[in-house]
Amino acid sequence: MVVVDNLSTGSRSKLPDVQNTNFTFIHADVNIRRDMSTIMLSHKFDAVFHFAAVVGVQRTQQQPIDVLRDIEGFQNLLELCKNSSVKKVFFSSSSEVYGEPVELPQHEHHTPLNSRVPYAVVKNVGECFFKSYQQTYGLPYTIFRFFNTYGPDQSTDFVVARFLSAALKNEPITIYGDGSQTRTFTYIDDTVDTCVKIFEHNLLTNDVINIGNDRILSIKELAELIISLTKSKSVISYLPPLADGDMSRRQPDNHKMRTILNRNLIEIEEGIVRMAHDAQFLKHIGL
Repeated sequence: MVVVDNLSTGSRSKLPDVQNTNFTFIHADVNIRRDMSTIMLSHKFDAVFHFAAVVGVQRTQQQPIDVLRDIEGFQNLLELCKNSSVKKVFFSSSSEVYGEPVELPQHEHHTPLNSRVPYAVVKNVGECFFKSYQQTYGLPYTIFRFFNTYGPDQSTDFVVARFLSAALKNEPITIYGDGSQTRTFTYIDDTVDTCVKIFEHNLLTNDVINIGNDRILSIKELAELIISLTKSKSVISYLPPLADGDMSRRQPDNHKMRTILNRNLIEIEEGIVRMAHDAQFLKHIGL
């Protein structure tokens, strides 16, 4: 396995020990054609997963031009893949492509895409690129629309990790707006297991899949649940709503995912407890 990342939101400390795994890490940027060309020519890849993106609501609002540059990465990678040994490509899209939903749950093929903010629009453009390269050059794809994945190695830029870090330190938990906006939360094991099964069994070729738990929680309920499970002394404080990009509702139609996993998804209570006791997460947040 070869992993390429520019570490803009990650760190080497979270990577596997390369001496004990079949794993190679290359520090590079998918948006730079020269770098990717060298990597693609040096390896005979059967499959490529494009999971690179500028992520995080605040970061994508503050750096919209950086988000738009991700379009170059789609074209770079697909051009290189179609002229190489690659047999299939996989793309990490997002629930954000649905924008403010017109219906719940959100279905891969029936729910209109109503995206407005640069991050969501760019993900939609990415989906179009992958579909267009299949139609034009016959390059097979699978598109993953991820819904709020969380887990032990996650950056505290994201809501579950941020709330949990604050709770474990008995610090205030800050919420944008009144906390009534709803989300669903998917433990990392469910996300990874679904992606791996799709890859290993060559499922959903030239198709799209929602990857997410369908249990709805408001952001306020999430904060209260984390405080309760950790027996924290944290209090909830409220900040003004974000100017844009904080959609009021999210819920996937995850029938495809449940069929592929063929097991129950991990409930948010169990996921939070696992994360709160994970040594790597505790080290990451300074505990």
